[in-house]
Amino acid sequence: MLSATVARNIAGIFGNLIPLFVFLSPIPSFITIYKNKKVEGYKADPYLATVLNCTLWVFYGLPIVHPGSILVIPINAVGLCLGLSYLAMFFYFSPTSQKVKLGLWFIGEIVFIGIVAACTLLLFHTHKQRSCFVGILCVISVSCLIYIAPLTIMIKVIKTKSVKYMPFSLSLAYFLNGVVWVAYALIKFDLFSLIGNGLGTVSGAVQLILYACYYKTTPKDDEKHSNVNSQLQVSGNQGGA
Repeated sequence: MLSATVARNIAGIFGNLIPLFVFLSPIPSFITIYKNKKVEGYKADPYLATVLNCTLWVFYGLPIVHPGSILVIPINAVGLCLGLSYLAMFFYFSPTSQKVKLGLWFIGEIVFIGIVAACTLLLFHTHKQRSCFVGILCVISVSCLIYIAPLTIMIKVIKTKSVKYMPFSLSLAYFLNGVVWVAYALIKFDLFSLIGNGLGTVSGAVQLILYACYYKTTPKDDEKHSNVNSQLQVSGNQGGA
């Protein structure tokens, strides 16, 4: 019989593999941006959210904040690197006015993360206090917002009776990712990881239910283009923790 530690490590390993699909999903969009040498109607918001999300979860998983959660770090570190790469390309191909806005938002994120790190290390002196402070920020400021974001897409699916902007593969990936990390959080109880990924599991399940309900009513042309058109819609929904 597997010990709790081994079972948790296995869940963490699977939890590090599944989100890779989500983090890599924007690549086709950036291939298009590179070929056209312009960002057109694409938005940088999802990638700013990804960078903030992954940075906070990497910080949360550090031994100085929350010991025993080292497996939270690898996938979020990958997501952080990819998010920064996406932002760099987006910045390069954006018009000047958009570069200014993107730069200001990015600087704001750096300042915010710096303040969080300083407050965590200087004001809180036990692991429990630090993990509580950073965990609350991860759940309230990041995970909740990122997992609630698909609500706009779900509402659109219901109104249009079309799953054009909600591809099945990504919805399934979010659901499986949430389930694995909920299991990880339950084996060695981690409230903050449980709340954030519990929301992700519910969000993914609702998306799958909607997909089943409206797949047949989706126009065939919409279905063919769903993966391309949805890249930026879903790339911001990366909890990964």
